[in-house]
Amino acid sequence: MDCQVCSKRPATVHITEVFELSTQEGVPSKLEQKHVCDDCARVMQLPHMPVMKKTAVNIWKLLQQSAQKSLKEGGLKCPDCGMTLAEFRSKGRLGCPNDYEVFRQHLDPLLQRIHNATEHSGRVPGLDDDEIERRRAISELREKLESAIREEAYEHAARLRDQLAALETDAG
Repeated sequence: MDCQVCSKRPATVHITEVFELSTQEGVPSKLEQKHVCDDCARVMQLPHMPVMKKTAVNIWKLLQQSAQKSLKEGGLKCPDCGMTLAEFRSKGRLGCPNDYEVFRQHLDPLLQRIHNATEHSGRVPGLDDDEIERRRAISELREKLESAIREEAYEHAARLRDQLAALETDAG
């Protein structure tokens, strides 16, 4: 197809203009298409990229890069169950609990995209809200206690230990 402006060179830039959007589901009521060459597109100040010819060498390089990347990522393997990253991606299931740690860098973005979170924050079946809150508080206190012990803040650790013991005896 020749350029519709100069009629001298082949058209490599294709423009579709949308006029008068109808109220029905955003369907355009009038479309106008133009086909112009690179030179006319430049004169019209249209944003476009010139068509790059792909040589066999360029295509071969892209294929090699892709193969190297997939080999590197596919080399990730769980030492416990032997599952590879490629197997996980094809099956959509993990093989053992250790896979969560082995494939963490690939799982976190996936879980974030699917669930909009990377930690479970839902309810535990069979427990009321008070019991769930008590267990959450115990878990937080244990983490703070471990941190205080690591930092050698023994007085603070003793207070946390007492709070933890009080919470744990409330359930018993």
